[in-house]
Amino acid sequence: MKKNLWMGVAFLALSTTSAIANEWSGFYAGAGIGYLEVEPTGGANKDDEVSFGVHAGYRFDAGQWVFGGEFEYDWTDIDLAPTVSVDSVMRLKATAGYDLGQTLLYVAAGAAEVDVNGLGNEWGEFVGIGAAYAVSPKSIISVELLEHHFSDINSSGVDADAWSVNLRASWRF
Repeated sequence: MKKNLWMGVAFLALSTTSAIANEWSGFYAGAGIGYLEVEPTGGANKDDEVSFGVHAGYRFDAGQWVFGGEFEYDWTDIDLAPTVSVDSVMRLKATAGYDLGQTLLYVAAGAAEVDVNGLGNEWGEFVGIGAAYAVSPKSIISVELLEHHFSDINSSGVDADAWSVNLRASWRF
């Protein structure tokens, strides 16, 4: 009886380990939906809106640590003033994370370009955190929270801080 119990425990442990083990290396691409809030200086109103985006990147699994790079583009329509609106945000992202099997916890940082209709485009920086979950060997869902800073948008004297949260679905290939 004890032998069967130990064999059952060993089988359960081995099957659980293989079920939660995940390889994060490789290319991936996907789409997401999120929420973007922009707070400009210079008299414009703080506003927020839903955003829709696409992303593509590569991750390298180095054991417990996972490193990656990503391109992301989000469309939105945030009215800051009667003739000024944020139309999109593009990000070039570097990530570093900790591998927990099916879950990856990571930090992100990089450069972002905001497209402000009525002012122009401007590059800034962002930092954030994220969590990814491997639903299957080929599909991943993730959530990210990012904070952006843009200074002197197109030499207008207007600075802006932005915060975004995105729910994303990715497919590995």
